[in-house]
Amino acid sequence: MVFNTGAALLDAIVLAIVSREPEGTYGYKITQEVRQVIELSESTLYPVLRRLQKDDCLEVYDMECSGRNRRYYKVTSSGWAQLRLYESEWRAYADKISGLFEGRSLVEMSGKSGSDDSFTEG
Repeated sequence: MVFNTGAALLDAIVLAIVSREPEGTYGYKITQEVRQVIELSESTLYPVLRRLQKDDCLEVYDMECSGRNRRYYKVTSSGWAQLRLYESEWRAYADKISGLFEGRSLVEMSGKSGSDDSFTEG
């Protein structure tokens, strides 16, 4: 992809993926699902998971699988609230960018609510 993926967008993608599993999911599976959307290495993913855990958006627990412990991640109530905010902000942001590509005027788009800079971190 030619566009940079900032921290907020990475957080939003990871929360969306983890939220699809009510009992949580493990790091390798998260990496594989994120890679279906954007290019991402495991070395990039784990700091995102740690940041989301530190921000109380994810809880972490270990579960045995085939004789080994596997670390699982599950969205917390704070994480659900953050995900809803990301979804709302993304829709507004994507609508504005799509509007530019579709030739809508800036005046038409300025009537929409939402922050302009939520996903611009580099």
